[in-house]
Amino acid sequence: MTLSEVNEISGEKGNFSVSVTQYPRYVDMSKCIACGLCTEKCPAKVDNEYESGLVKRKAIYVKYAQAVPLKYAIDDRYCLKLLKGKCGLCEKKCPTGAINYKDKKKGRTLKVGAIVLAQGTKAFDPATNDTYGYAKNPDIVTSLEFERILSASGPYGGHLVRPSNHEEPKKIAWIQCVGSRDEHLGDKGYCSAVCCTYAVKEAMLAKEHSKSFLDTAVFYIDVRTFGKDFERYYNRAKDEAGVRFVKTKLATVDKTADNKPLLRYVDDTGARQEEAFDIVVLSVGLTTTAEGRELAAKLGVGLDRYGFAATNSFNPVETDQPGIFVCGAFAAPKDIPSSVIDSSAAAGMAGNLLAPARKTLTRTVEIPSQTDVRGEANRIGVFLCCCGTNIAGVVNMDNLLEYTKTLPDVAHVEKNLFSCSQDSQDKMAKVIAEQKLNRIVVAACTPKTHEPLFQETLSNAGLNKYLFEMVNIRNQDSWVHKDVPEKATEKAKDLVRMAVAKAALLQPLSEPVLTIDQNALVIGGGVAGMEAARMLATQGFKTYIVERSAQLGGQALSLARTWRGEDIQAYLKQLISEVKNNSLIEVFTDSSLTAVDGFVGNFKTTISTNGKAQTLVHGVTIVACGASELVPDSYGYGQDKRIVTGLELEKHMVLDPDSLSGIHSAVFVQCVGSRIPERPYCSKVCCTQSIKNALALKKKNPSRKVFVLYRDMRPYGLREELYREARMAGVIFVRYNFDKPFEVTHSNKGVTVSFTDSILNRKMTVTSDLLVLASAINPEKENPLAQLYKVSQNADGFFAEAHVKLRPVDFATDGVFVCGLAHAPKSIDESITQAQAAAARAVTLLSRETIAVPGTIAQVDAPWCSSCGVCVSICPYGAPKFDEKSGKAQIEASLCKGCGLCVASCRSGAIHLNGFDGNQILAMVEMVMD
Repeated sequence: MTLSEVNEISGEKGNFSVSVTQYPRYVDMSKCIACGLCTEKCPAKVDNEYESGLVKRKAIYVKYAQAVPLKYAIDDRYCLKLLKGKCGLCEKKCPTGAINYKDKKKGRTLKVGAIVLAQGTKAFDPATNDTYGYAKNPDIVTSLEFERILSASGPYGGHLVRPSNHEEPKKIAWIQCVGSRDEHLGDKGYCSAVCCTYAVKEAMLAKEHSKSFLDTAVFYIDVRTFGKDFERYYNRAKDEAGVRFVKTKLATVDKTADNKPLLRYVDDTGARQEEAFDIVVLSVGLTTTAEGRELAAKLGVGLDRYGFAATNSFNPVETDQPGIFVCGAFAAPKDIPSSVIDSSAAAGMAGNLLAPARKTLTRTVEIPSQTDVRGEANRIGVFLCCCGTNIAGVVNMDNLLEYTKTLPDVAHVEKNLFSCSQDSQDKMAKVIAEQKLNRIVVAACTPKTHEPLFQETLSNAGLNKYLFEMVNIRNQDSWVHKDVPEKATEKAKDLVRMAVAKAALLQPLSEPVLTIDQNALVIGGGVAGMEAARMLATQGFKTYIVERSAQLGGQALSLARTWRGEDIQAYLKQLISEVKNNSLIEVFTDSSLTAVDGFVGNFKTTISTNGKAQTLVHGVTIVACGASELVPDSYGYGQDKRIVTGLELEKHMVLDPDSLSGIHSAVFVQCVGSRIPERPYCSKVCCTQSIKNALALKKKNPSRKVFVLYRDMRPYGLREELYREARMAGVIFVRYNFDKPFEVTHSNKGVTVSFTDSILNRKMTVTSDLLVLASAINPEKENPLAQLYKVSQNADGFFAEAHVKLRPVDFATDGVFVCGLAHAPKSIDESITQAQAAAARAVTLLSRETIAVPGTIAQVDAPWCSSCGVCVSICPYGAPKFDEKSGKAQIEASLCKGCGLCVASCRSGAIHLNGFDGNQILAMVEMVMD
């Protein structure tokens, strides 16, 4: 329901009544074909909000090129017909009669059991106080505006130019923390969490867009690339791409005689510098919206002092109103992967309420019956995608279109600006029916993300989804050959010709259907594992927890309080009690996995408990095996009891807090074992943990001297409040030079650390009663679970998700999910959220009785099989097995991933891969050799 607003909500959890107003579109969506004739003639021009005001739009418009639904709307604030009764050109030009000036707003009441607030955020407006001259200089832009400048569908067609004169820039600067980490009038005191990483990304993309050398500089307070693989990306930008990072706090931006932005700053050496730039990008933070705050007030949902939904660490997606949940940046500043994880968690928590009503309102999507194309002459349809300017900016699409028309069996060719947009999909289905096309080729971007979308379009058009071939002329052509457009165009012709040759030989395939065992296995009995099990059990599914230690709790057993001050041990005691007393949860401690067989819906996992083996049968698996604290091999650790890790200090606070009363001074050292070549990742929680514990020591005894030695302080998001409180309380933060020697000695007088101060550039020493090492979170590299479940780990040893943004808790192996420290370093609230998300994703399978698996699987021609066993030994997924009766190999369809290893290694040629058969591959080879 677009153009809609919630007015009022009444009732209680499980039985809400929601009053909604749907405002007029003035365009009949059933008639609008998004042809654009209406907007061409509209005389009213206004600032385009989506393009951040860089260009104009009309009063009748589509917000962006891939809008859903892709239907035009009239903005009644600017339409001359609606305001003054004049004009009416759009109605005259519309070929379908879709314009309806008499459209009225409509009311509707919805009956729902749960509510999720996902109202998002908005970018900080730097014109509020205009510290940096944003409103006075067109070449000073926000990061959101710069995203649109770089975008292929943006105002400049993806060409990197200065807004003032449209010339290509030679120097671009990014200023961090604009509107964030500042309590001056109009600014926000929290860290917006995303700005550092997106600045690195924009600098990298700008270099890629530039035709010549581009000098990029990021002016920062602390680099906060704390997310999974973010530090590696930052290192790549700094060490390989040549992005400059300048630590300084800029107060203002001046201008040169020719109106270029001029930055004056003090560098690391204390010297004053000034530099002129062609473009200055203000890395603006995230703020809540007035509309979001108003709706929260209507619902009685509590907000924090910044307007974000108030939650706690143990119920991170629950508001203070039962039955109302929250996700995304309305809860706190966060990036896309975190928002997607939040959304699954919120859906899962809503599912807890709605579980008793499951399937009572289920509707089945009606899919047209498939047309039998066997025996028909080939009629191939080819759809060429411009992908904005991603492809069309390099490849001559008109040339490619005319060439494609000449290929054998091609009955229809057309090009689209975005083939993946809804209007293009609808048009494609219509063309397939009208032209009686029986095989389809789409030349666009990567099939990894878009192939299922086009296959669904084929199914909706009545064609078997496997009568489809997708060729990647973006990643494999325009992106890698952008400097040689003529050769890129010729390569695109080769790729399309090969795809058409293969498509001519495609045959319909069927998809095997499997029955799902509605039990779940959770590996790991820490907070993440127990929270996942609790949600699964709440929704009615039998769940096994396998924990290799003697007790439940994991790393949380050593934690005292969250960064918000909540009692972790009290929460943990309650959680363990609920898990142990839940009849649908069976716990196995002192247990380990020894073997895994089966596939999605039908796993058979063998575990060993005190030497006794048993097999668990389950439909899904959640990996929550956690990680451990690195045992330092430097900084004098192990040589003196006064040198402890951060987790060991937490244990003291849990078991014997009074033992710390005799400490008169303490030093915390950050990044011990993190952000080094051996472990080039940020462990994310260490800065907040050290700040929290340093503040606790200071509060217990204000006279204590407490120091935190750091490289970059990274208390991201709302944790910045804690950092500010610690500084106000007298905790001393000192940035040390990591590239210079850091020495630790100990004597009867205490533990002495010697380091070089980054600001004074002088060697300093501090002697204390306690040295706390913020040690890295260390995953188990070459974890046996990776081999058992055929899932992968990244270079750091953390488990690799299927897609960092689209599927952040799924594995590439169907039916297996990940959460907690096994996935990446994260805090306890983030572990709980991801556990709930993983459980919610698992329920999407467990709630079904059957599941279809892809038809692109290997098959064995038994008469040709020599029973050599090569396929059995080489398959990484264990799909080929010997038939007990015939002794011939056979493929377990549910395990086969269609990788083709068995096909390539079969000595007798007995195996072929559906959809990638030998004749199809050879046809492509012949075309490229022709």
